[in-house]
Amino acid sequence: MRIVIAGAGEMGSHLARMLSGNGHEITIIDPDGKLLADVGSLADVVTVEGDSTMFEVLRRAAMRKCDLFIAVNHEENDNIVAAMMAKKLGARKSIARIDNSEYLEPNNKEIFIDMGIDYLFYPEKIAATEVINLLGHTSTTEYVDFSSGKLSLVVFRLEASSPLVGTLLTGFDEEQAQLNFRTVAIARGGQTIIPRREEHLMEGDVIYVITCQDTLHEVLELSGQSNVEVKNMMILGGSRIGTRIAMELQDEVNIKLVEYNQEKAYRLAEVLEKTLIINEDGRNTEVMLEEGLPNMDAFVAVTGRSETNILAAMLAKRMGVKKVIAEVENLNYIDLAESIGIDTIINKKLITASNIFRFTMSTDVQAIKCLTGSDAEVLEFIVKPNSPATKCRIRDLGLPEDVIVGGIVRGDKVFIAVDNTEINAYDRVVVFSMPASVGKIGYYFN
Repeated sequence: MRIVIAGAGEMGSHLARMLSGNGHEITIIDPDGKLLADVGSLADVVTVEGDSTMFEVLRRAAMRKCDLFIAVNHEENDNIVAAMMAKKLGARKSIARIDNSEYLEPNNKEIFIDMGIDYLFYPEKIAATEVINLLGHTSTTEYVDFSSGKLSLVVFRLEASSPLVGTLLTGFDEEQAQLNFRTVAIARGGQTIIPRREEHLMEGDVIYVITCQDTLHEVLELSGQSNVEVKNMMILGGSRIGTRIAMELQDEVNIKLVEYNQEKAYRLAEVLEKTLIINEDGRNTEVMLEEGLPNMDAFVAVTGRSETNILAAMLAKRMGVKKVIAEVENLNYIDLAESIGIDTIINKKLITASNIFRFTMSTDVQAIKCLTGSDAEVLEFIVKPNSPATKCRIRDLGLPEDVIVGGIVRGDKVFIAVDNTEINAYDRVVVFSMPASVGKIGYYFN
């Protein structure tokens, strides 16, 4: 696939590296020659220096041959204009990053489609929604719904108190009873393992579990951690993510939002009427103690700096806050942040990758999620009639070693998949895969 990316900032360069690694032909546009040189040294890409809102620059990027145009410039208006122009010049699909949730309202989305923009995505809004979902499931580090909530992927670290520690994984033998949940991946020692026969779970493992809605509570209890009702919460950083979280939850939760910038703090106080805005430096331990950090049920650090968020989250954890979430945009820091006990990491690059990746698939993917703290992706397919998956049991499909089918939704019925499960046409299937096989698995269901 020929993909053109407008914007060589952090998000654009991450997408360029990720997509070029999947065998796509990537061209990246940016007016900053140094940013282009940096991306070119890390990924196999063609660079075009210039403004992506100019026809001449887009023509140099061979827009007529472009299968997918992705606008991730810093300025929202530039993205909308560039995506619209790219479509008019011949791009088959055109998508743009935005910063205004009003654009995502159904009536307004149709206006953008008429303008030629196929898809709009707002990473900060998606990140805020993920945080809000996690605050409702505090014993998990990641939580994703599939098929309108009929199947869920939950991720949690196994504490010593978990009854799963030392157990042998099931789902591989024909005579076993139907499972209520299944472990589809394990993160251990910085490596992601797709579990096979004779795999035992160990204390400290981060496990990825597919479960039905009916047994979600039971699965969460197996983590060895208790779910906490969040009544008091502190947010560090009046970013778009922090503001949206406060706006969504301030009617139900007592929220304190700490913002260092005085002018911004005053603006937030006007917008967030039921949130207490504190104009202080969140890196100051004494200030955080005075503001009652140890009494909080949850702490969310979403400033623009990964280092500040990690340090503040460490402090909150040390103070005994039960649920600690930090935005970590530097991908190199994610393993470090998880190893020092931060419960959940959110990352806008991975969120954006999840939104865009499905447009690069040659097959019909309903949803795809790039997981934090793991190299793997989880995908949802609707099985086509006469596809290979409908002709034999899962164990005889010949799936790659680093792929595992987790669950199936068939009408109102939900199944946790095991090796002897049969798949029918029009089933919704949730599949866990390592990156090397993501491009191969569509064949089995389409």
